This record gives sequence, C-alpha cells and structure tokens, in this order.
Amino acid sequence: MAVNGQWCLIESDPGVFSELIKDFGCNGLQVEELWSLDECAFTDLKPIYGLIFLFKWKGEAEEQGKVLFGDTEVFFAKQVINNACATQAIISVLLNIQNPEINIGDTLTQFKDFTSAFDPALKGMSLTNADRLREVHNSFARQNMFEFDSKIPEKDDDVYHFVAFVPFKGRVYELDGLKPGPIDHGSYTDDWITVVRPILQNRIAKHAATEITFNLMAVVGDKLLDLQKQLESLSGSEGAAMDIKERIRAEEEKRANYKIENIRRKHNYLPLIMEMLKILSEKGMLLPLTLKAKEKIAAKETPKKESSMS
Repeated sequence: MAVNGQWCLIESDPGVFSELIKDFGCNGLQVEELWSLDECAFTDLKPIYGLIFLFKWKGEAEEQGKVLFGDTEVFFAKQVINNACATQAIISVLLNIQNPEINIGDTLTQFKDFTSAFDPALKGMSLTNADRLREVHNSFARQNMFEFDSKIPEKDDDVYHFVAFVPFKGRVYELDGLKPGPIDHGSYTDDWITVVRPILQNRIAKHAATEITFNLMAVVGDKLLDLQKQLESLSGSEGAAMDIKERIRAEEEKRANYKIENIRRKHNYLPLIMEMLKILSEKGMLLPLTLKAKEKIAAKETPKKESSMS
C-alpha cells in the first residue's frame, strides 16, 4: 500500500478510471477504451468530453502545437510526482468540461475554485497534496508484502506517461503535465475529434509497428443513463425497445464485471498466499514445486535464446 503522502501506480483500465471518477464525486460520466482510431470508433461514444492517452515516454520532444504560457482559462497543472499522472490526466479532463449538465461534485468543484488563481506549478502541488483525491487514487494500490523505496527510473527502464486532450471554447488543447503549459492544437467547428485523430495517428506512427505501448480512453457521458432515457421516450416501437433493452443489459453486465475486477484488484491476497506456502512447506512440497517451476521457465527461455542467436 502507498504510505501517507505517496501516490501508487494504477492500471490503465476503463473500469478503474470509471470508478475513480465516481469516487471523486462526479455524476453522469464513465470511461470507455478505444481500440481503433477509425472515425466510427469515436462516433459510437459521442459525446466525448476528453481523451486520455497513455504511451511509452522516451524523452524526445513530440510534434506539437503552440505551448501557452502564463494565465489561461484552461485548467492546467504541472506534474510534480510521477505516480499521480493518471489521476492528473482524469482531473484535467473533468475540470475543463463545459457542459452545465455534468456535475463534477463538491470535491472537484472546491478544488477548482481553491486553485483558480494559482499558476500551473502551484496547481500541481495542490493536486498532489489533495488528501481526498490521493485517497481515492490509492484505493487501487497493489498489496505488497514489503514496502519499497520508490526510485527514479533508470535510462533503460520503461516509463509510461498519461496526457489528456480536451475541447475548450472552440479549441483543442493537450494537457501534458511535463510541459510548461497547455498545448493549443487549433480551432474546430463541429467535431473536435477531427483535430485529435491525426495527432494521435502521427504519434503512434513514429514508433515501431511491433511496439504495443499505447492505450487510449475516452471520458464520455453515462451510457446506461442515456439508454434508460431513450427507452422511456419510446412509444409503440417494440423492435426499437427490444434493441435498447439488450444494450442496457450489455451495459449492466459490463459494469458488473468491472465491479468484480475492481474488488479483486483491491483485495489483499497475501494472507492466503502466505498460508498456502506454509502448508506446502510443512508437507515438503514447496521445494520440489519451486524446482519444477524453475525448470519450466528455463525450458521456455532456451528457444528464445536460440532464436536470438540464429
């Protein structure tokens, strides 16, 4: 578990992010994962209030728009701690939503009001030290048998980074806490996604085709609530009603699975594991099983070494 003042690493998963948003106190929103950059993949999710993009950070400058310095209307916070960047990306989306029907809740409203006059660095410090936000984030901390000191990533370590893309008053902004300010990618007319899609396509194309190091999620409206409203508004169309009921069933099933997965993520399995190891040791089975596991690993590694040498 993360100790007081620290932020844990969390999984980039729509079920995790949807629960984070709910626990922050927001209503009417959920997170969906995008498996494609095709136009139809975005169309099915509209309205989209923001995108969260995870990629392997290599330190090189990305092709970008204009970086804005000084005061801006867009909420932007500098990233001051590595492990908080997932929550920072979510909050960057939530605090820039312009739809008055979306209720972001008291916690985030008070935080936004409190930091409204702060510069990006002070906003970042305030976010990192926001107890309630850190508490929700750390509810997904993995259970560890021992506490380890966090370390600065080495040169060859894989480092992953979250950035957010949001529409704000007719323009598209990229919110990357490692930059000095929000990045202005230009204006849009009807659909802000038309500006974002080529940006993401270009960045992904810069990496090796065999490198699966990306994850894209969309912050969207509550699909279940929307479907229920659609069902209530129908009159006399049995076929359409059946279709919507099936979609409601699928959405409820998906959320039930998310709930189970999140319970498993948060559960502490260590006492069970330790008890099982103790029983195996008492029966004299632990050492033979350990040796057998090592043999299996060695057998799998041998073909890899031979392949790399050929």
